[in-house]
Amino acid sequence: MSNQNHYIIDLKRLPIGTHTFEITLDDEFFGALEKTEVLSGKVVAKATLNLREEDYQLNIAVQGTVFVVCDRCLDPMSLDIDDEQEIFSEDEEQTNDQMVNDQMVDLSWLAYEIVSINIPLVHSHQPGGCNQQMELLLHDHLCDEPEPDEID
Repeated sequence: MSNQNHYIIDLKRLPIGTHTFEITLDDEFFGALEKTEVLSGKVVAKATLNLREEDYQLNIAVQGTVFVVCDRCLDPMSLDIDDEQEIFSEDEEQTNDQMVNDQMVDLSWLAYEIVSINIPLVHSHQPGGCNQQMELLLHDHLCDEPEPDEID
């Protein structure tokens, strides 16, 4: 993980009220992550934190573009990301003592998680957008014979 801890919010040091933050997840951030499917990108995350005495509400909106590997041709492809999530700190069974222990919020990681859930399970270029050489190789290796259960 990246050592960019300027994205970590210490809730103990903030006054009660509404606070806004803006961070950018860029090539350096994505490059520092281990085992991620995101190759690179630029995503802007805008966060609004409503800090109250016993809990907080955090809205994070992410917007930008990330690059992932196309599952079909293995070339990089871009994906647009545009989502907003709401995060609440209060759990009905949570006590004030537990709140004291949960005083740090890592905006970069939360923004990354929102980016991650917006990446489809299968990602491929639009029809005709894949690497043409790989398309030819794939076409050469297609099996045109019918499956045994399809034969009458």
